[in-house]
Amino acid sequence: MSDAARVLLVLTSHDDLGGVRGTGYYVGEAAEPWQVFTEAGWIVDIASVAGGVPPEDGRDEDDPAQQAFLADERVAQQLADTRSVAEVDPAGYDAVYFVGGHGAMWDFPESPDVARVGRAVYESGGVVAAVCHGPSALVNLTLADGTLLVAGKRVAGFTNSEEAAVGLTEAVPFLLADALTERGATHVAGPDFTENVVADGRLVTGQNPQSAAGVARAVLAAR
Repeated sequence: MSDAARVLLVLTSHDDLGGVRGTGYYVGEAAEPWQVFTEAGWIVDIASVAGGVPPEDGRDEDDPAQQAFLADERVAQQLADTRSVAEVDPAGYDAVYFVGGHGAMWDFPESPDVARVGRAVYESGGVVAAVCHGPSALVNLTLADGTLLVAGKRVAGFTNSEEAAVGLTEAVPFLLADALTERGATHVAGPDFTENVVADGRLVTGQNPQSAAGVARAVLAAR
């Protein structure tokens, strides 16, 4: 068994953006953390809510990090048939990183296994991280004592202003910033589409795609 630190990237399996268009996970929000973790010597595993081939949204063919991610043999093997979160044993993971993409707004909050994995990693002393719409995984994530993980903590996530800017306020099932606030978090918003990473102990969150690599770096620092 390797002594290297291990992180699980969790991707959405939801591919319908409220009837507006297709969606899925944002490739850059997986690729950039993968690059940061890999360069730090971590082992990166990938899972999705339902397993199988996860739907993509927002691939940039000219982005070097995305090119490297999609060309990596181990990544390609995992993406061709991801494990479902129901199949994941969280023991041994030093961190879990919930990748964004609008699809996450539908299946992350509703998945008991997303919550199970996040809870187990956190309560075993690991780091829970999420970026952009990935913090939707935290909306219903309770700890063993029944309290919400985000209650009383500072968090970032895609803002109401950014949702309006991309014209999807009416398409998403709820507004992420509002849901986090309703659950007792302090939502810390930066300017639209600029990097904003918030670390509160072993909970690390980022506002938007521009924050994806920074969240990974903050995970390294929090461990």
